[in-house]
Amino acid sequence: MSANWSDPVVAERILRTFRTWAVVGCSSRPWRASHGVSRYLLRQGYDIVPVHPNEKEVHGIPAHRDLRSIPADLRSKIEVVDLFRRSELVPTHVDEAIEIGAKAIWMQLEVWNEPAAQRAADAGLMVVMDRCPAIDHPSMIGTPFGA
Repeated sequence: MSANWSDPVVAERILRTFRTWAVVGCSSRPWRASHGVSRYLLRQGYDIVPVHPNEKEVHGIPAHRDLRSIPADLRSKIEVVDLFRRSELVPTHVDEAIEIGAKAIWMQLEVWNEPAAQRAADAGLMVVMDRCPAIDHPSMIGTPFGA
């Protein structure tokens, strides 16, 4: 029997517990989902660290090519690694998240990689897949999107 990787209880616990999110695939392009979700997280008081190999900054925050390239003092603060990546590319980012000591992996809508999720869970990270914090936050925490 496999775990319920989309458990809303786990999603809510992540949203309520952790404040610093590395957003992998974070784009400066306003029409990209990663841009809107990271903006939403910022508006709700979360700290974000944009991660994208082709971005210099997103929302005025310096971007980093990967999790390992984030300076150690900032990297040590990352609690959630939010993945805007194709499902088949997730394992590398999960390995990086484990390496940097993240506490949770959040795979965005339509992102699903069960072996990577299991590896993260086995390493002690909380995991959700196929969910969006900008959708879950308003219903779980009570602040509407865009407020």
